[in-house]
Amino acid sequence: MKAFHPSDSAQTTHPSDAPSTLLHRFDRTFRVWYYGVGHSRLLLRSRADGVEDTRLDLHFEAVESMRLVTCYEGLELHTVGDDEFARVFEETGVPAAWRASRLVVGLRSRTGTGHVQCARVIADRHRGNADPAPGATEIRDVVWSLRPSDLRASGAADDGPVARHHA
Repeated sequence: MKAFHPSDSAQTTHPSDAPSTLLHRFDRTFRVWYYGVGHSRLLLRSRADGVEDTRLDLHFEAVESMRLVTCYEGLELHTVGDDEFARVFEETGVPAAWRASRLVVGLRSRTGTGHVQCARVIADRHRGNADPAPGATEIRDVVWSLRPSDLRASGAADDGPVARHHA
C-alpha cells in the first residue's frame, strides 16, 4: 500500500460541488462488511486476495449517516465541499453544534460513490483474513487515521489535509 503524505493530496472536482481534497487512496477493493447500530460503527474491508497478503479494515466511528454502494474498487477518500457538508448535516438532523466534531468523508471508486458522516476514520492492517476469536484482543496495526481536528489543525483549505499516517 502506498504511504500517504500531505504533499500527495490533490484537488479534484466533484460534479455537484466545489473542489475537494484527496485524503487517501487505496489501490484495493473494499466491501461493506459490517454496520453496528449500537456503537454506530461501519467497517469496510479489503480481504487478503493472493496479490495482497494483508487484510485492510477501514473503520468509521460514531457514524451519523452514510450513503454507500456495496463494493469500492480503487477506493479514494475525499473531503467534501462546504455546500455538501452543510447539506448532509441538514438532511440528517445532526445538531449544528456537532459540526466541529464530525467529518463528512466522500467515498469514490471505479464502482461507485458515497459518503460517511462520522467522528473518526481508522485504517488498520491485519495478516490474513481471519477475525480474532470472540473475546480475544488483537493489536491494531494502524496505517492511517483522520479526525476533524486533523483537518482544522492543518488548514486543509489552504495547505491540504494532515492525516495521521502510521508506518
